[in-house]
Amino acid sequence: MMSARFAVSTLLMLGLAACRSAGAGSDVRAESSAAMPMSDAPTAVGAHAHIGVNPGNVGMGTPLVVAPGHELAAFAGGCFWGVEDVFRQVPGVVATAVGFTGGTTKNPSYEDVCTHTTAHAEAVLIEFDPSKITYSQLLTVFFKNHDPTTMNRQGPDVGDQYRSDVFTFSDAQATQARAAIAAEEKDRGKKVVTRVDALGTFYKAEDYHQQYDEKTGTHSCPLPKGLPKGA
Repeated sequence: MMSARFAVSTLLMLGLAACRSAGAGSDVRAESSAAMPMSDAPTAVGAHAHIGVNPGNVGMGTPLVVAPGHELAAFAGGCFWGVEDVFRQVPGVVATAVGFTGGTTKNPSYEDVCTHTTAHAEAVLIEFDPSKITYSQLLTVFFKNHDPTTMNRQGPDVGDQYRSDVFTFSDAQATQARAAIAAEEKDRGKKVVTRVDALGTFYKAEDYHQQYDEKTGTHSCPLPKGLPKGA
């Protein structure tokens, strides 16, 4: 039993290293992650394990149903492991899941998206309590924790699946997203390439991608940048 757990942990860490260092035109995460049976993937652990993992009762393209009093948001900003980890540390976020959206292929697998032919982005679906965190504040966290000035690229991860994109659920969210982009351009003094798209079908990614940084104990940063004062 101990050796099996060690093997799973090793595969997870190899996948994590690949996510942080994959070069242009390649994505070795697919090879290392695909080798791990989904049934062996560990469940979410760590300081943020109390946060839910099924925002909007998300499934493989199923309609999203948010809990009363809650709202949904969706962001893409590079490797979805790190983006999810950031938002799971934000007070007021009650559930997160990673998946694929914004593309043309139905029921895409991770390997499909890695071919860069499906037009999907690696995205994080977020359920939040607007009485504790506003959508505008979530946008601030999003922009402060990735580079929105690089087209289809975050660090060494290159391709349209790593694009900066705000997927909106309403006209009001779209208006706020565009205002945030304008403010970010002014603050940075350079063009922001972040897209604003109405959310279409959201496909939850394979189990081994969910809450990946918690499973491995490797966090992208100690605390997210841009948290509301007093959070």
